[in-house]
Amino acid sequence: MNNKQIDALIRAGNNTMKCVDDGLYLRIARGKPSWVVKYSIGGKRSQIALPNAYPSMSISEAKMAALQIREEVKLNIDPKSKRKAAELKSIRTVNQLFEDWYQSYLIKNFKHPDIPARYYRKEMKRHIGVMAVSEVTPQHIRLIIDTVVSSGRQSAANKTLQYAKQMFNHAIKLNLTSYNPAQAFTPKDAGGTEHSRSRALQKHEIHYAFTILNQQSHIFTRDNYLACCLLLCLGCRKGELISAKWEQFDLENQTWHCITNKKRKDAPTETIVIPLTKLVISWLEELCVRSAGSAYVFPARRASKRRGYISDDTLNHALAKIFGMKVDSKKKPYPNFLPDIEPFTVHDLRRTCRSLLAEIGINEQIAERCLNHKIQGLIGIYDRHNYYEDRKSALQKLSDLVEPLLP
Repeated sequence: MNNKQIDALIRAGNNTMKCVDDGLYLRIARGKPSWVVKYSIGGKRSQIALPNAYPSMSISEAKMAALQIREEVKLNIDPKSKRKAAELKSIRTVNQLFEDWYQSYLIKNFKHPDIPARYYRKEMKRHIGVMAVSEVTPQHIRLIIDTVVSSGRQSAANKTLQYAKQMFNHAIKLNLTSYNPAQAFTPKDAGGTEHSRSRALQKHEIHYAFTILNQQSHIFTRDNYLACCLLLCLGCRKGELISAKWEQFDLENQTWHCITNKKRKDAPTETIVIPLTKLVISWLEELCVRSAGSAYVFPARRASKRRGYISDDTLNHALAKIFGMKVDSKKKPYPNFLPDIEPFTVHDLRRTCRSLLAEIGINEQIAERCLNHKIQGLIGIYDRHNYYEDRKSALQKLSDLVEPLLP
């Protein structure tokens, strides 16, 4: 069969299959031609389409491909199985392992997959990224951990070790290596046992710190300042606040339908109605103007395809700068603008809120509900009351206490 004959069959438009050579056929279906090779293996007949169709693959090229398939069949190699194996993603280096772990596991199971991704890219990639997965040894893991520890970031060292273990467990699942080079290490080899923070600001510290934060607007922006004020007076989690949309707020009825943080991506979404005081509403009204029509209360300050609100690190880094900490390797740190108090973090404002609620005599159960803490045991299971009016009264008392402390 030559090109003219094939072209004539295509023009005819009939569905057909014509033998061209030993085992090689031209198939025309719905007016489209393709090459098919028929063969028998293990006593069973089968067929496989060549990857390219006529005329992209000429008659002579199709004959050569069919000949190669027949030679492989003689060696008991099934071309279909060979093609399936070739379709599997090739993972050789640690960088390729990470990308597969990120796409196939982290995105599906982590609410914030970019957190382990950040630890890999910042702490691990430069040490082992280009290495073959099977060549990574415990000595490489120790070098990574020691490098993080030497920078004074014990907590980061523990997180790095944790994610290294998870990533190489993924490699074992894929049969890329027979052992996990990070498995034998414990927190004692990294940052040590971590202890829960207990930092809570006293009233005089609140007045001092927030006065400075308000004055240093060139470092700590007005949006950052208002975010900290809201965290102090609402006791919500940072992630819940910075990701909030304006559609969740009813300023007329003084409520926020807050979508609570989920520990896992597949966990059901829960909402709690948070009462808003006049002080809080005044801040939100200002933020509404500052957001310039964005759907988010704290819109992203740089163009981002990932999300429309500020980064999880924005407030933390801004506060660290105020305390003179180095957060940018390319820039010289600022002087410490708060030398008279112990450094605190954004999450410490939530603990401060809880401590102030206790100080003004709010019942423990109501205070815990204000922070949307899960009540443990049978009470948490059977008591489904939302205590809205009690929380409203408690947050109003808290606002009355905090307002004179803020500039």
